Amino acid sequence: MSGDLRLGLDLVRTGTVRDALVAHGRRYLERVFTATEAADSLAGGRPSPRLLAMRFAAKEATLKVLQVDEEAVPWTDVEVALTAAGPPTLVLRGRAAELARRAGICSLSLALHGARDQAAALVVAEMRQAADS
Repeated sequence: MSGDLRLGLDLVRTGTVRDALVAHGRRYLERVFTATEAADSLAGGRPSPRLLAMRFAAKEATLKVLQVDEEAVPWTDVEVALTAAGPPTLVLRGRAAELARRAGICSLSLALHGARDQAAALVVAEMRQAADS
C-alpha cells in the first residue's frame, strides 16, 4: 500500500502577475523565477503573464504541500521544469528540498491549467509509508 497524500491547490490571477511585471520588471522575474523558468515563459520575446502565472501557482501549491509556515523558502527553490516528452515536473532545491525530505515526501506530481485571466496548479505529494505500518 502506498503512503499518505498531501494536496496543494492554488489559483492566480494573470493580471496580478502582469502588474508585478510592469511594476518590477526584471527584478520580479529574478526574485520569483529561475533563469530557465523565465526563458521558458517568453512569448514573442517578452515574458508571458499567463505562463508565469501558471508557474507562480505551482510554486504556491508546492509551498502548501510542504506546509511552510514561518519558514523562509526562496521562490527559486521551487522550479517548474518542462520536459520534451511529458507533463511539467517540479524540481526542489535548497530549503524546499530539505522541507520535503523532512516531511517524508517521496514524489510530487503537478497539474497546471492556464486560461486567459486565471492560472491554476494542483500539486500531489506522496509521503513515504512509515516503516512500522
